[in-house]
Amino acid sequence: MISITQRGQTRVLVLQTGWDDLALGESVAVNGVCLTVTDLTTGGEATFFVSPETTARTSLGRIAVGGSVNLERAVRLETRLSGHLVQGHVDGTAQLIAATPEDGAFRLELALPAELGRYCVQKGSIALDGISLTLNSVSAAADGKTIIGITIIPHTWNHTNLHATGPGDEINVEVDMIAKYVERLCQPYPKP
Repeated sequence: MISITQRGQTRVLVLQTGWDDLALGESVAVNGVCLTVTDLTTGGEATFFVSPETTARTSLGRIAVGGSVNLERAVRLETRLSGHLVQGHVDGTAQLIAATPEDGAFRLELALPAELGRYCVQKGSIALDGISLTLNSVSAAADGKTIIGITIIPHTWNHTNLHATGPGDEINVEVDMIAKYVERLCQPYPKP
């Protein structure tokens, strides 16, 4: 993160992307949040506008200059998918409970609000800060939240910002969009 300009609930982020072929108007996922490139400079610096809605719904309101973020470009229709469908349309945030070393990997436990937890199933998909991951465990907590467990392999741990998170940190969550569509399709169709 190179700079952040705060304008009320709006933020303007300037990031070093490392990509010299970005286009103005291109979508880039920043910690899993789909943002639009609003300005470019030579050397891969890109500017992104973060609206009040995005600031309120995601953890982008709490990132700081010098912090690390995960960046991912949008796939093209001819691109092979390597994971589940992730749109960058963040549904909310989860709170990291623990990151425990586990035979070279890391076991993450997170608390999700109940309204997001209902879309989680064991061996299902979820995106944390835009990283497509598999749910290993899903359980209910006494406070109504959903506790999920995820194993992070060393490559993912070392090449994303997950290694910089600690207990209590918020992480952007995008639940499986197919689960949301199935839920909607199972509801009665509203009468005109």
